[in-house]
Amino acid sequence: MNSVGENIIRKLDMRQLRSEFPILHQTVNGRQLVYFDNAATTQKPQRVLDALESYYREYNSNIHRGLHTLAEKATSTFELSRKKAAEFINAPEIEEVIFTKGTTEGINLVAQTYGRKNFKKGDEIIITGMEHHSNIVPWQMIAEEKGAVLKIIPVSGRGEIDIEDFKKLISDKTRIVSLAFASNALGTVNPVKEVIEIAHSAGALVMIDGAQAAPHLSIDVQDLDCDFFAFSAHKMYGPTGVGVLYGKRVLLENMPPYQGGGEMIRQVTFKKTTYNDIPYKFEAGTPNIGDVIAFDESIDFILEHGRNSIAAHEEELIQFAHEKSKEIEDLVIYGEAAHKVSVFSFLINGVHPLDLGTMLDAQGIAVRTGHHCAQPLMDAFKIDGTVRASFGVYNTREEIQIMFDAIREIIKKLKK
Repeated sequence: MNSVGENIIRKLDMRQLRSEFPILHQTVNGRQLVYFDNAATTQKPQRVLDALESYYREYNSNIHRGLHTLAEKATSTFELSRKKAAEFINAPEIEEVIFTKGTTEGINLVAQTYGRKNFKKGDEIIITGMEHHSNIVPWQMIAEEKGAVLKIIPVSGRGEIDIEDFKKLISDKTRIVSLAFASNALGTVNPVKEVIEIAHSAGALVMIDGAQAAPHLSIDVQDLDCDFFAFSAHKMYGPTGVGVLYGKRVLLENMPPYQGGGEMIRQVTFKKTTYNDIPYKFEAGTPNIGDVIAFDESIDFILEHGRNSIAAHEEELIQFAHEKSKEIEDLVIYGEAAHKVSVFSFLINGVHPLDLGTMLDAQGIAVRTGHHCAQPLMDAFKIDGTVRASFGVYNTREEIQIMFDAIREIIKKLKK
């Protein structure tokens, strides 16, 4: 779906846009809330909340198997979200879009179905050193089960991977390459299109973790030519517990089901069960109907404000944060890639990140602290973790200034 003006960069009306998010208009610890934890989860506009409430108030019913009016409305509205999600990533076919609980389940689904069927001893799986645990552990599990080898593309001090390092790792034994489009811990945008081209030339598939990319970048799975792409609704102003796995039809049709139960079957007897067509083959049981329906509204929210306009706004925010950071001598940035999304990870010399996060929270500023589910990356940097301020469409330069003013005051008090 391309809404009018979707590809035009225009200045966002921040007063109007922020008014769409009820949660932002509150005080926390006596201060106006400044919410900088968007890489963990974004807040939801009123239209998403209304869609969720409308489903439960007006047409709550199970989908696909009912013929009564409520069931038919629930089914058609649910499937409209599938169509919208397919258009959002430019999937060739609606049937190639599977609803999951989130990015984590999407990656696990591929590892446990494609991997279990196709991997054998000595096969290779390649990931990067900046991956979220959800794109490390599933591959470790299937590698251990099958006797496959997990290989890691190293990360530079700036938080980038080198394509030449990748070329040295890949071989005719490589079966799949799985990497984040954008790092949740550093903001780095990886050269995924180039990785895909190299992997395909070596006969390997590519799985993209799109959790951090979907809310910030325009996604076109046909242009990328990726084999699998997973993302989560709650990172893009939608509900929690909903995600999408895109996969090429030829791959999905040859993968075994992930779970057994209702909806994923065609015919069940005690002797044998035959399975449903995609995507339903991978959607066993009653799905998260209300939240999938509400997800439709979050996609429309992004498209109506314009992905390019949102990206330009967030680029302005991250550049402003980097500029302001130069004014604080004790501040060290982690993640200085040439191309990154709006994630600002940092430490203050002599201040533990958990302590700094707590002190910022006391002033109503919500940031994330710790290893950000990227412990191997933190180990590579020889740190326990960082403070991560991650910006969304509703954040402002004024809020970033508030954070830096607070950091200065904290440093001043600690030095007394």
